[in-house]
Amino acid sequence: MLLKRIGDRLLASFGFMVTLLALIALGALIFDVVRDGMARLSWDFITSYPSRRAEEAGILAALAGSMFVISLTALMAVPVGIASAIYLEEYGGRGRISRLIEINISNLAGVPSIIYGLLGLGLFVRLMGMDRSVLAGASTLALLALPVIVLATREALRAVPKSLREASYALGATKWQTTWHQVLPAALPGVLTGVILALSRSIGETAPLITIGALTYVPFMPNSIWSPFTVLPIQIFNWVSRPQAAFAENAAAGIVVLLVFLIVMNAVAIALRDRFQRHL
Repeated sequence: MLLKRIGDRLLASFGFMVTLLALIALGALIFDVVRDGMARLSWDFITSYPSRRAEEAGILAALAGSMFVISLTALMAVPVGIASAIYLEEYGGRGRISRLIEINISNLAGVPSIIYGLLGLGLFVRLMGMDRSVLAGASTLALLALPVIVLATREALRAVPKSLREASYALGATKWQTTWHQVLPAALPGVLTGVILALSRSIGETAPLITIGALTYVPFMPNSIWSPFTVLPIQIFNWVSRPQAAFAENAAAGIVVLLVFLIVMNAVAIALRDRFQRHL
């Protein structure tokens, strides 16, 4: 027992030190980026289109593209992911096919994002003829986010006590009524956590969108799902790849805007999750 306690304390101390070092490294990185980009952060920077002159370049097209793409990604991935998880967990049973699907979904959650880019290039861009459009980019990111949403939703559904289901059945509710009115609301905070993780990963992806042919220089905002587009990570990558120091400052300012956009999006989702938790 003594050795076990000592081991537990050592593991706890090691975990605390690793977390502390990670927070220090993250804080130093954010401080460095904010310091480099603060000089370029302004309303003109946010409302200007990209330019070959660093002092005139802005992120309006990339910011609008990111909002458009991530909104369309959420519209496609979230309903399909939640519906798939509900079917697999509540209706699919524990047969061979269900276990095979579960293993494949778990494997897909760990696939590198560039593979999804190659899949999107072959399926959406070439086979389905979507070209380098917002719809092709959002469809590719939806495939990337889908396994994370399915896995998180299934775990949230499993965490709902069986007594809640049994009480609903005892009152005469059908399986669908029990799932829709009792199980899903109780699992909703966990589901929203999975959605936050999936969309946060998607919004920062560059490799899949570059692979399907998303543009690095777009001097206009997308006005439909068939428009060419760029996103903030691609715009930042474009600026970082240039030798001029002024473009490096633009890239740092773009990273700050991307972080703020991500924090705001996550804050809204967390507020919704907490609201549902208090309601439950």
